[in-house]
Amino acid sequence: MDALECLRTRRSIRRYADKPIPKEILAEIVDIARLAPTANNRQPWDFVVVTDRQVLKTLGETADWGKHIAEAAACVAIVVQPGTWAREDGANAATYLALAARAHGIGSCWVAGDPSPFAPKVKELLGIPQGQHLTCLMPLGYPAEEPHPDKRPLGSVIHWEKYHG
Repeated sequence: MDALECLRTRRSIRRYADKPIPKEILAEIVDIARLAPTANNRQPWDFVVVTDRQVLKTLGETADWGKHIAEAAACVAIVVQPGTWAREDGANAATYLALAARAHGIGSCWVAGDPSPFAPKVKELLGIPQGQHLTCLMPLGYPAEEPHPDKRPLGSVIHWEKYHG
């Protein structure tokens, strides 16, 4: 799949086939995520890859709006060290992770991290050190659905030279 097709067809997937993701593919997805751009090349992140079925179930029970984590083949917690641009850096890593997954035919769906009320429980469950910021949880799995959400047309969002409301 070429890059533009990957970008055009990435969707949030919340239903997954009962099929494991090979460890080598999970490692490659995280390897791509670690290459995301960061402010001053700080690379403030760590990635916790969860494949244990019981931990996935617990994450699904813990995370508001993340019940589908329980059915995923894996879930990646993106953790960043505090800093001026930590949230932006973490978001870049999450985007790269989602696109790398899509390139492998694997679905993903951003599930909020800090400051969600469930984040402290997730951090404790995954052994994330105090003071670290949980950018998000990213469940991964081979899609069992193909959503086609409506997107705003280009003409309604593009402004040339100056914003025109």
